[in-house]
Amino acid sequence: MKILLHICCAPCATHSALLLKEKGYDVTGFFYNPNIFPPDELIKREKEARRFFSDINLKFVSDISDVNLWYKMTDKLKDRKEGGSRCNVCFAMRLDRCAREAKSLDIGYFTTTLTIAPMKDSKRIFRIGDMISGKYGLIFLKEDFKKKDGFRKSCELSREHNLYRQNYCGCEYSYKERFSV
Repeated sequence: MKILLHICCAPCATHSALLLKEKGYDVTGFFYNPNIFPPDELIKREKEARRFFSDINLKFVSDISDVNLWYKMTDKLKDRKEGGSRCNVCFAMRLDRCAREAKSLDIGYFTTTLTIAPMKDSKRIFRIGDMISGKYGLIFLKEDFKKKDGFRKSCELSREHNLYRQNYCGCEYSYKERFSV
């Protein structure tokens, strides 16, 4: 079965992609994150994800557009704390774009690496994924990649592959919150 894996960053993709491959999926990685700030950080994360997928011989596609649309969609929520309603909008935007890409590539399944992060609510991501899957007639695979030490494994694999590992979620608002800018 073919699956399109939304990738937020290379470190989160490590265990996620390998686990799906181990389970017999034909994995294509999809990097789409218009939320990433600053722009050079977006380029760095895309490059690392591309390199990792090349290293493990899996297909990879990316779209680094829509930054202005992301700001338009989240502007009214910019004062919300990390993990709140702004994140719901961001998750939905990225999963919707992933589903559209899966549909265009004739891939019937999609999922996301977002569930590997300990601070992300997988059930919330699953609800958003289910809602979007119905819209496109696809199946959203509800895989909580942090289970069974998934996050720890992703950290180990990141070190093994010498991957750049960022220290904030990604958006300008989380960046400012993290670094008190």
